[in-house]
Amino acid sequence: MLCNVTDKRMTDPIQELGDPHAPILQGLWESVRAGQRHIQLSPYLAASCAFLTHLALCAPFFFLDALGRVCQRVRSWRIAAGSGPPPSLQRWFQCFCRVLFKYTTAVLPAAALLQLLRSPNFPELAPTCWQLFVEVLACFLLFDTLFFIWHYSMHRVPWLYRTVHQMHHQHHVPFALAAQDASSAELLSLLLLALGSAWMLGCHPLSEALFHFLNSWMAVEDHCGYNLPWALHKLLPCMGGAPYHQAHHNKQNTNFAPYFTHWDFLFGTYCASVQHSE
Repeated sequence: MLCNVTDKRMTDPIQELGDPHAPILQGLWESVRAGQRHIQLSPYLAASCAFLTHLALCAPFFFLDALGRVCQRVRSWRIAAGSGPPPSLQRWFQCFCRVLFKYTTAVLPAAALLQLLRSPNFPELAPTCWQLFVEVLACFLLFDTLFFIWHYSMHRVPWLYRTVHQMHHQHHVPFALAAQDASSAELLSLLLLALGSAWMLGCHPLSEALFHFLNSWMAVEDHCGYNLPWALHKLLPCMGGAPYHQAHHNKQNTNFAPYFTHWDFLFGTYCASVQHSE
């Protein structure tokens, strides 16, 4: 009897994969669960992945900035309003050093502490595609709301602006890597907003991972300094994109939401995006 139970437990994942009613993502989730568990449970994994993901997502814009110095077509995609030439290699390097220092001294220890305090959850079943979509969308809507409130407060309370947010606004014309170039306090607050959004909604770990990846990409794209033909905000009118966020860096009292535009419309802080170069 014991052998039969053991055999059934060992074959359950295979049976689930063959079950037409099993989630499509079950195979992917099984491979994740079967991975190196000590690495998955490492308190340093989340912050390390966040930093490396940020660098990887910035890489295309690094090459785009380099190409923009010799290619008129690429320069025509840059957002105007006095944006000038693409950022230099020296500016990229200086920004990289600042971000690396903040992650090493603040984000990594804080993320490690949060990881030790939470209980890791590796459910047997993967989310359905619909569940994945709904959870990721809900995370973005909640994060967008929390970010709007926090961002608006930092601009309206002088002490908060000087001590937390002013460093980020050293970039009047942002570029991709500058998305994470902020004070340690601001980086930690954004970490809490992102993690808290997924935790409050009780998301599946796969949904949470996808949300964090897309959140990193959208933050990089918002700061890239380009109004690209294939940018997400041109496909989804409800999103502001890089022109919308660059208008915030130029004027500072508008466009406080990170991605969507509805909160700025409702509170009268929306400003039309700056025009892109011709």
